[in-house]
Amino acid sequence: MGETSVRRFGFSESRLRENPTVFKSGLFAGQVIVVSGAGSGLGRAIAALFARLGANLAICGRNAEKLEAAAEFLRSFGGEVMMGQLSIRDNEQVDKFINDVHDRFGRLDVLVNNAGGQFPQAALDFSAKGWNAVIDTNLNGTWWMMQSAARKWVAEKQPGAIVNITADIWRGMPGIAHTGAARAGVTYLSKSVAVEWAPHHIRVNCVAPGCCESSGFANYPPEGAATFKESNPMRRAGDEWDIAEAVIYMSAPSAKFITGEVLTVDGGQQMWGDPWPTGRPEYFQTVNSPGDLLAPENMK
Repeated sequence: MGETSVRRFGFSESRLRENPTVFKSGLFAGQVIVVSGAGSGLGRAIAALFARLGANLAICGRNAEKLEAAAEFLRSFGGEVMMGQLSIRDNEQVDKFINDVHDRFGRLDVLVNNAGGQFPQAALDFSAKGWNAVIDTNLNGTWWMMQSAARKWVAEKQPGAIVNITADIWRGMPGIAHTGAARAGVTYLSKSVAVEWAPHHIRVNCVAPGCCESSGFANYPPEGAATFKESNPMRRAGDEWDIAEAVIYMSAPSAKFITGEVLTVDGGQQMWGDPWPTGRPEYFQTVNSPGDLLAPENMK
């Protein structure tokens, strides 16, 4: 899809700056937040809300140009912003980044694992390279970030909180089965280490977006994106701010007694809908009216 299509999705800088929030200014004053994949989309919105609430930020991603633009925008809120260009698939790069954050700020309060990605494709067509790329980023990369942050917190005897951005996996994810597998892995990894790490005062939770509009919508064909607003009983897509505020809730004192949990933000999709990122196959097209149910061809 062209550049025009990319620009029409997600919040503008002015909207990120001005959109109302239920959280008080200064909520994260003096705290340090890591947000991966903060150069665009959900990550940029999450980082912007933390910045508005007084946090200092350390953002990371692979695209230096996007990171630099995001860092410049985030600094306009008055806090410090550290930038790290790296691949979260590389555990050594991840360890260096987390150590650099502690060297720069002397602390890390919240890690938000937002970086990830996938592409729409029928599962029968996955190549080994495509499958491995999605699993390595979404599952392994998230794990390296989690483990590195937790090891540092334990070594420094500091508490911490992790919020992993996963996905609405509860009815399966046809059309993006590779990310369904990876995000399910992150979800149950989070539940497992939430117990292991509780003695170290480390909370681990997930936020699972349903079809929430961001710049990532541009990665899907029009026939796929057209199914998103019908994926839930509210019959509309959510937005980046819905996810940003959910992450803040899970990071703030509001969630001080919550760990190992998944906050699903999907407009009821898990009870209702079936988004098809590739477009709904003809076999799964729904009938047009109740009378069609009785048509002979639908009775076979």
